[in-house]
Amino acid sequence: MEKYELQKLRDLPIEGVAERLGLYVSRHKCLCPFHDDHHASMSFRVNKNTYRCFVCGASGGPIDLVMNYLRKDFLEAIKWLQTLPSAPPYREGNGYSCNGIYSSPYREGSGVGLFDASRYERFFEHPWLNDEARRFLFDERRLDARVVRWCRLTSWKDRQGVPWLQIPYYNQEGQLIGVQNRNLIKGALPRFRFPQGSRCGVYNLPVLNMLQPGDDLYITEGCSDCWAMLSAGHKAIAIPSATLLTRKNAEQLLSLSLSLTFHMYPDRDAPGERLFLQLREMLPALVHHQLPPDCKDFSEYYLKLRAKN
Repeated sequence: MEKYELQKLRDLPIEGVAERLGLYVSRHKCLCPFHDDHHASMSFRVNKNTYRCFVCGASGGPIDLVMNYLRKDFLEAIKWLQTLPSAPPYREGNGYSCNGIYSSPYREGSGVGLFDASRYERFFEHPWLNDEARRFLFDERRLDARVVRWCRLTSWKDRQGVPWLQIPYYNQEGQLIGVQNRNLIKGALPRFRFPQGSRCGVYNLPVLNMLQPGDDLYITEGCSDCWAMLSAGHKAIAIPSATLLTRKNAEQLLSLSLSLTFHMYPDRDAPGERLFLQLREMLPALVHHQLPPDCKDFSEYYLKLRAKN
C-alpha cells in the first residue's frame, strides 16, 4: 500500500468510523466499549481525528479504533477500513462527511436514522434466553421474570460461540429504535455492540404510558440498574449519560417533571454524583437517595435487599 493510501485511511472521520462499528456518538462522545462504561467517557477530537477514553486510557485514530474494537491486527484493520462504502459529496445536513466515509445521518432533532427496525423486530416477538443469559439474569442478577418479559430481553450466539444478551430500545409509542448487545462473557471485549443507526438513549420509555399524575419515576444509570429497580417494584427508566440525552428526550423528561416525582440512586463514585447534578439542573425537584457504603450501584443494593428476604 502506498503512503498516500494509508494516509487516506487515517484521515477517515473518526466519528464516522465509530458509527460504522456500531457505536452511538452524540456531541462528540460515546460509551467506551473497552470498559463497563455508564457515563460516555470516550471523547472524539474531530480536529485531530482521534478518540480518547478518560477512564481506561484507550486512545488513537481510526485504524487504532478498528484494531482494538474488532481485535484485528494492523493489516486486517486496514482491509476492514477499505471495505467501507464511499459516500456522495458532502452537503450540509445530508449525513455524509466531506472525506467520503458514510456516517449516521441521525442527529438530535433530525428524526432520521439508519436503524433497520424490521431486521430485528422478529427477535423480540418471541424472546429466547440461552443458558448463559438465564444465569446472568436470574442467578447472578436475581431479576423478576416479569421484568425480563416486559423488557423483551432475548439472546443469541455469534459464529465464535460468544453468548450475547440482546436488549431492545423502544420509544414511548412502542416502536423499536435501537438494539444493544451485551457480551455475557465476563471481562471479554467488546463489552457492548450496537447495530448501525441504533438510538440507545433513554431506556424503557414505554413505562411512561403507565404513569399517573403524582407517581414516582426512578432514573437509573444503565439497563442493569433499571432492571433491578423494576424488579424492586418501582417504575424506572435508564439513561447512559446526561450528555447523551437528545433534546427531544430532555424536553420529554422536563414536561413529565410537572406531574411526576423523579428519584435517583446515583452510583457511589464521582461520575455518578456528577450525573445526578447534571440532571438536577434540568429537573430541580429530582430526589437524591444515598446508596449504602458497600454498594457501588443500585444493582448491588438490590441484590443485598434480596439476600435479606
